[in-house]
Amino acid sequence: MPAVRKPPVLILCGGRGTRLRERTTEIPKALVEIGAMPILWHVIQIYAAQGFESFLLLTGYKGEMIESWAAAEDWPENVSVECLDTGEDTPTGGRIKLAEDWVGGAAFCATYSDGVADIALEKLLDHHADRGGVATMTVVRPELQFGLANINGDSRVTGFEEKPKLESWINGGFFCFEPPAFDYMTTESVLEREPLERLAGDGQLVAFEHRGFWDCMDTYKDSVVLNDLWASGDPPWRVW
Repeated sequence: MPAVRKPPVLILCGGRGTRLRERTTEIPKALVEIGAMPILWHVIQIYAAQGFESFLLLTGYKGEMIESWAAAEDWPENVSVECLDTGEDTPTGGRIKLAEDWVGGAAFCATYSDGVADIALEKLLDHHADRGGVATMTVVRPELQFGLANINGDSRVTGFEEKPKLESWINGGFFCFEPPAFDYMTTESVLEREPLERLAGDGQLVAFEHRGFWDCMDTYKDSVVLNDLWASGDPPWRVW
């Protein structure tokens, strides 16, 4: 029996990356490098290594640089990477809404161009199918930036906890969507606000708990950490 074709993947690449302005005044955030390759390449590799073949990069700020990079990259023969200019100031949900015609009435995946994980995407797809929601969002528990001081009732510090994991879950990207998800979005939508909130309110947003490695490149410090992990020779998100 032939393998079932994986859904297409939309990757949000249009933001300005203002918290990484040390790098993003010259290049878009998606092209900031980990090792010798843009973080966007790493994100695509996570999917491609697990059988995904069709990618649409939703560009905006300095999108022509991303388009030039994608056109020049030597992708595997079965991998297709296209770009859609969704405008410099379009919010995340609006960028996905503008890809509706390209998706063509099919289920699809979506993620951010700045987050990497050792996520098992087949398990994500199975979880999405089993739960029957319109959307599934991968949730993660990242390490806190700072260590914690443990204090007793007598105001004595009893010890320290170095960068524990957050007890609550946050949005980690790596989404699955069914076509009705587009009905929750407009070109003015911020995905993380009204669309996801309405999906949750309607009982149509499923959580996929990822307990392995996850990190995003939000600041210069994050880029240093990810580059150090890559330089170690065994970066935890390298599933290829």
